[in-house]
Amino acid sequence: MSKPIRIGTRDSELALWQAKTVQQQLEHLGHKTVIVPVKSTGDLVLNKPLYEMGIRGIFTKTLDVAMLNGDIDIAVHSLKDVPTALPVGIVQGAVLKRGNTRDMLVFKNNEEFLSQQNAIIATGSLRRRAQWLNQFPTHTIVDLRGNVNLRLQKLEENQDWNAAIFAAAGLGRLGIKPENSFNLDWMIPAPAQGAVMIAALENDEETRTILSEINDEHTQICTQIEREFLRLLEGGCSAPIGAIAFVKDDEIFFKGVLLSLDGSKKLEVQRSEKIGSHYNMAEYCANFIIERGGKRLMDTIKNSDRKIDVFSTKSLTEQQLRMFNDGLKVESDDAIKISLNRISPILLKSTLKNVVITSQNAVEAILRSVDATELQFKNIYCVGRRTKRLIAQKIGPVTFAANSAKALAEHLVAFIEGTEVTYFCSNIRLDELPAILTENNIQVNEIEAYQTKLDASKIHSDAKAVMFFSPSAVESFLKQNKANGIAFCIGDTTATEAQKYFKEIQVAKIPTVESLIELVNHHL
Repeated sequence: MSKPIRIGTRDSELALWQAKTVQQQLEHLGHKTVIVPVKSTGDLVLNKPLYEMGIRGIFTKTLDVAMLNGDIDIAVHSLKDVPTALPVGIVQGAVLKRGNTRDMLVFKNNEEFLSQQNAIIATGSLRRRAQWLNQFPTHTIVDLRGNVNLRLQKLEENQDWNAAIFAAAGLGRLGIKPENSFNLDWMIPAPAQGAVMIAALENDEETRTILSEINDEHTQICTQIEREFLRLLEGGCSAPIGAIAFVKDDEIFFKGVLLSLDGSKKLEVQRSEKIGSHYNMAEYCANFIIERGGKRLMDTIKNSDRKIDVFSTKSLTEQQLRMFNDGLKVESDDAIKISLNRISPILLKSTLKNVVITSQNAVEAILRSVDATELQFKNIYCVGRRTKRLIAQKIGPVTFAANSAKALAEHLVAFIEGTEVTYFCSNIRLDELPAILTENNIQVNEIEAYQTKLDASKIHSDAKAVMFFSPSAVESFLKQNKANGIAFCIGDTTATEAQKYFKEIQVAKIPTVESLIELVNHHL
């Protein structure tokens, strides 16, 4: 090419690094080049999260227009920012050999916050937000926008922030990886993360031929699978979708994930194929996700602005969501976030004559602290059929199970062996059971097995119905929302709390999630 190749790029430091890398590779092959910086909308608007701006290709659109207008010959992009459907007349000319694909956590002082109930993590990515909340549901996520240097500066300036999440490739390419950082190997990256793509005009055959000289085939194959997976799930900047593919010994390994916006639901898929047999890999993996609840999850994300019919203060499974009447928009989120405590192994290994357990969370905390074979529980008393089933499966026989804490307390007063119980409970619990036992001269030794955080979501519009599963859930919900609509309660204790605020109360005949859903369907 006699004229210099005009390389269009955003004018951020990282984008210029990418453009200069392309320039070096092209000039190494003997081609003349010139870099043409252009500022994008995504660089100009920093006061809104990307997913709220509603623009596809927010970092690429300006360069697309410049190329179609003939102002530049090629455009250099971070491939993860490029929409899966390119504008008419523009094609992918090449992808460079891929860099680090991982997300990286940069933290302020130390890593102790990872084991704490409360922490503040900064990110502007829905995907990172959802995966972090899936792993650490009690943490708080705040929005973080701007170029890499600006985001690092914001992290430093905000004293109450514990950490922020970055693309490892960006920090590495700029040579500014902080000492207080590490790769998040468990977090699945954005499709095509770490890859640099060069776009060209479809009818510019000479330029496309030149770009083919710097194309990396393995990176092209892997990113194509990831982006096709994204396209088939109908994702984009507004959906928490992750995908990663890599080649090893002529075999492609793929892992993909789709999550709910709050991270409470997670659908994963893994697949491997030999190179040459991989052409339907993305379609297989996308269908795998769709058939296991992905379609409903994507519909929920797309309809997130539509008024909610039913809001559940407990995260519901895909099977439970399918039980609702057609046409009902149902959202669910745990109004109560749980953090299990480590219980003294010495206590748990000692002989405990009468053990009281009122939730499955306490069972999980006990089993996390010691092996079940080391427990010396003589009599186990519990509340709820599911708690009873879990205890029977993991620990041993249950002496007696009641449907409510009050009923259990009354049974203990009448039939307990001795005058002392060990009660594994939360930091937040009702006074009813310990009060009744104490009044009847039964000593209650409370062990805080887990911590309960009142952390309900604020819903954008009043729901026709709200489902409650505990008095604490009622309290948590009302910290963020008004008492409107019908309160559907799993039991009488919960209903007693809800009727203080709601005009209409409905109580399930059987204290199960499924029974409560049937009640909602009957009324709506």
